[in-house]
Amino acid sequence: MLIASVVVYLLITIAIGLWAAKRVANSKDFLVAGRRLPLTMTITTVFATWFGAETVLSVSATFTRDGLGGIIADPFGSSFCLVFVALFFARAFYRMDLLTIGDFYRKRFGKPVEVITSVAITASYLGWTSAQLTALGLVFHVLSGGALSLNEGILLGAAIVLGYTIWGGMWSVAWTDLFQTVVIIIGLWIVALLVSDMAGGTGKVIAAAAEAGKFSFWPEGGSKEWLAFAAAWATLAMGSIPQQDVFQRVTSARNESVAVKGTLIGGIVYFAFAFVPIFIAYAALVLDPQLAQLFMSDDAREIQFILPHFIRDHVPVWAQVMFFGALLSAILSTASGALLAPTALFTENVLRPFVPNMSDRQFLLTLRIVLVCFTLAALLFGLNSKSTMYEMVQNAYKVTLAGAFVPLVAGLFWKRATTAGAMASILLGLSTWLLAEAFAPDGFWPTQFVGLAFAILGMVVGSLASKPAHPRPA
Repeated sequence: MLIASVVVYLLITIAIGLWAAKRVANSKDFLVAGRRLPLTMTITTVFATWFGAETVLSVSATFTRDGLGGIIADPFGSSFCLVFVALFFARAFYRMDLLTIGDFYRKRFGKPVEVITSVAITASYLGWTSAQLTALGLVFHVLSGGALSLNEGILLGAAIVLGYTIWGGMWSVAWTDLFQTVVIIIGLWIVALLVSDMAGGTGKVIAAAAEAGKFSFWPEGGSKEWLAFAAAWATLAMGSIPQQDVFQRVTSARNESVAVKGTLIGGIVYFAFAFVPIFIAYAALVLDPQLAQLFMSDDAREIQFILPHFIRDHVPVWAQVMFFGALLSAILSTASGALLAPTALFTENVLRPFVPNMSDRQFLLTLRIVLVCFTLAALLFGLNSKSTMYEMVQNAYKVTLAGAFVPLVAGLFWKRATTAGAMASILLGLSTWLLAEAFAPDGFWPTQFVGLAFAILGMVVGSLASKPAHPRPA
């Protein structure tokens, strides 16, 4: 029954994605759904930006091991990112009527900055996308009872997501997000109520977590520990702002007001609902303390099996259907956007500048070819990574924090920012971050803060030493 239900669910998802593909008439439909998404769909697509594999499997498992202080990056940092975007960036993004965030860098600083930032942002998606594909592989591995290996599951998951995203683009992402968000909320709430009852009530689970010190939030130790804590938060809170998937969801809204409200509400809903799988995971540990043995594994990815193994072994089949349906919804909704975003950015801002006369039909074909290529690259990354999904996501956004965040903020809010300043910021930020990662990954200063500090220095010195060449965008 479980496997049959999952197959039916996947077929429904694919059918919705292919149905939505009928709305794609041009590249604007493919990339930003023709800028016609209503408030409800904007909220669900923003929610789905973050509520994926790492939230259900990795963040929840990290909490059971490390407590609140261990999940400062997500959901705390990621939720703040969406609030920041809604309050300070959404209106500016929407008014500029751009297809990608790379278009902003071109309009503000010129083509060289456009290309280099777009390459950096695209590269950052390898870890993020691989985390989603790895999660699909994990689910299929568990559901098959080990008949499918983790790597075989990853390949199958990638084929499913690619299958409907390649035809419908953002329209498929938006409609499947709407359907999947409903499944996520209903499914996880029902499972949470069931597991709470099995564990003796919500109060008992919370009391057990408190007794174990899991609600300790602030870091213990000296300046180094506080810096690491702040860096983990900033990596997602600020490093994920210059990301195409966030930008794409904002600019797909039907108007500016919907863009702001949808992003703000989506961020708040995400933060609140992220604690549901966290609660389920800790209740599972209360019911089956043997699951804690996964913390001792040499393979860090093993802790992510806490929820799938518990659900498979301890709850009725109908609850397994609800959980794995919700889990697959979370993963698929995030994975489709994670594939589309870098595809759009690379095609529009890295390839297209070298082929300026490309017709819209040729551009749409190129988008689909790049989508396949990026999926293959993410597959190779995922198949060879030994990190948890939580770690993969954090590492992904170090790139954009060091290389794209400062030019974005300065370009929007500092009239004196120049092209020379932007180039200096990007090159200094990325190079110093890479050097720190290579030679002092565990040093006093977090590597992403080293890159961010030099990015700011490069922007200020480079801009003051050169003449402004572009006006600040309206």
